[in-house]
Amino acid sequence: MISIYYSLALALMAAGLVGLLSGTLGCFAVLRRQSLLGDAVAHAALPGICVAFWITHSKESWVLLLGAIVAGWAGTLLVGAISRHSIIKEDAALGLILSVFFGIGLVILTALQSTNQTGQAGLMTWLFGSIAGVSIQEIMIMAIVTSMTLCGVMMGWHPLVVCTFDRFYAHTLGIHTRRMEWMITFLLVVAIAIGLQLVGVVLMSSLMIAPAVSARQWVNRLAPMVMIAGAIGMMSTMMGVMISSVMRIPTGPTIVLCVSVFVMLSILLAPHRGIVWRLGRRRVVLSEP
Repeated sequence: MISIYYSLALALMAAGLVGLLSGTLGCFAVLRRQSLLGDAVAHAALPGICVAFWITHSKESWVLLLGAIVAGWAGTLLVGAISRHSIIKEDAALGLILSVFFGIGLVILTALQSTNQTGQAGLMTWLFGSIAGVSIQEIMIMAIVTSMTLCGVMMGWHPLVVCTFDRFYAHTLGIHTRRMEWMITFLLVVAIAIGLQLVGVVLMSSLMIAPAVSARQWVNRLAPMVMIAGAIGMMSTMMGVMISSVMRIPTGPTIVLCVSVFVMLSILLAPHRGIVWRLGRRRVVLSEP
């Protein structure tokens, strides 16, 4: 019984870290109109995970995480190169990289399944996520990466904010806009790679975008939006882990359903923007003489 509670506590800590990081950085993706970037990077990370296992024959978190970051970053660079040096727009480039990298990853994953290498079966959990059996070492890695990423955001807060809302104004202030944009993108890649083990390749984009969308309904300023999105990410992931452990259902889809509840409540009940608030306001206006 003690081991069950211990495993659940580790899973909750891992989920909280992933939710905090994803919700915080997802705000920049939403405000920069790069919501599809999370989906593309998550799918592009699959071949990196498979290749990292193929080369090292190890399922250590830091090994697979490094493979996911490298592949996700490569996919992001390809998207930028295609959109800059061809007539293909960025959204089409994102869809192209998403499908091509995901297809390559599935081919490599199928090839690994047909070999006699031990441990390759566990790679399938990266498609839809699984928090079962997370170790204290893996949580330490998540905590270190999360802390470093959030510290980077805090240290570069002002130029990040300016580049997010108006890159031309940022250029006039002497800010290296291209460098800051690549920094934001790299931080997003890291956050997505961290969350893949929990939510999976297929559903990671929802965990990146949904908390930010929900927080945007309540506030008009970036700093409160980032804090609310991080809190929503933490609560939804931890709730998802609790529900999935009790009901014996997959962790990733349960987390996505939990964060979707926050989105729906925000769309309905948020002041000034919520559907219920606007309907009530309209009735008041119509009832006035």
